[in-house]
Amino acid sequence: MSESTNKGLLSAYREIFAAPGSVAFSAAGFVARLPIAMIGIGIVTMISQLRGDYALAGALAAVFALSSAIIAPAVSRAVDRFGQRAVLPIAAAVSVTAIGALLLAVRMEAPDWLLFVLVVPGGATPTIGAMIRARWVAIYVGKPQLRTAFAFESVVDELCFVAGPVISVGLSIGLFPEAGPLAGLILLVTGTLLLVIQRGTEPKVHPRRPGRGRSVLGNHVMWIVIVIMVMLGTIFGVIDVGAIAFTEEQNSPGSATLVLALFAGGSGIAGLIFGSMHPARSLRGQLMIASSAVAVLSVPLLLVGNVAALAGAYVLAGATVAPTLIIATALVEQIVPPEKLTEGMTLTVTGLGVGVALGSALAGQLIDRYDVSSAYMLAVGAAVAASIVTACLFVKPSASTARPSSIE
Repeated sequence: MSESTNKGLLSAYREIFAAPGSVAFSAAGFVARLPIAMIGIGIVTMISQLRGDYALAGALAAVFALSSAIIAPAVSRAVDRFGQRAVLPIAAAVSVTAIGALLLAVRMEAPDWLLFVLVVPGGATPTIGAMIRARWVAIYVGKPQLRTAFAFESVVDELCFVAGPVISVGLSIGLFPEAGPLAGLILLVTGTLLLVIQRGTEPKVHPRRPGRGRSVLGNHVMWIVIVIMVMLGTIFGVIDVGAIAFTEEQNSPGSATLVLALFAGGSGIAGLIFGSMHPARSLRGQLMIASSAVAVLSVPLLLVGNVAALAGAYVLAGATVAPTLIIATALVEQIVPPEKLTEGMTLTVTGLGVGVALGSALAGQLIDRYDVSSAYMLAVGAAVAASIVTACLFVKPSASTARPSSIE
């Protein structure tokens, strides 16, 4: 057991930021990744305000999410090969130009087909969370502090997903329809530039090894982690839509924001505590326990009868999320070679995003056709599926694909 195990929560996080440049790149990463949660919802808000067409708004947001799922891993592969400083400005420029043109096209009442053409390259937005985690790995590889750093970034991710939509929608409604996504573009450019100028903490480009040119998807463990992330994302999607629908049924729509904040808060606190710990159990064992906890603590969602009970159920469900994400990220750091680390981490974030889109869409359909409880059944089903898939980690030994890790 590491000596840092006995240190207090605050000292554990103070320790990781003792590394030169860590505060600066983490802060830049926060600015640059906030737009990920602003642009999609910003497009929906903008289209609904300017054209009153929710079907078009939802379709554009879905295409944007799908294009991100396809393009982002390719961007990260390029980062692994050429470095963050060489690739991130180009990817951000492509995305900003495309979305900026989309905003202008909507304002000029361009035909729908052009909007879809423009939104596709908008998916080139770099997965900044993966870039920041790669910098932490470069600093703390082989050290227990890496787990704590991953925990901190998981909490930052959740903060972005909670705050981003609120900021985007608020700007679009309070100022002008394009204000939300436009602010996201400004933050993306600013954060990306602030990140790439910090060359001292940029991960080194690892030379490609002979026979290892394939994608990380050639590793079956990577597929298991991605499926788990899709299931977690599905839960996120249900949680968001379910909170809005349930509080409306209870004639308390304003409570949705508080309930979602409690979910994020429960997850964030659990993540910070968990990240300061260093369990002796293997990562596979930890992930099995965490995914099982997700399944068990999602069941109360089926039993709620009022807003207070919903809030309690959300706190319980949220408490299992961040630890699961932390372990999954650590497992990816363990199983992929250094020259493909950014790609591997991007695929996990992509899986999460796909799951959120899937969960939101299915939850909306279930609520329209049946009731909110049916949507929460989807969340429980996804949680159970995640635990079953996690068990597959123990079916086939993967020692040949693993590499030593500081957080085994």
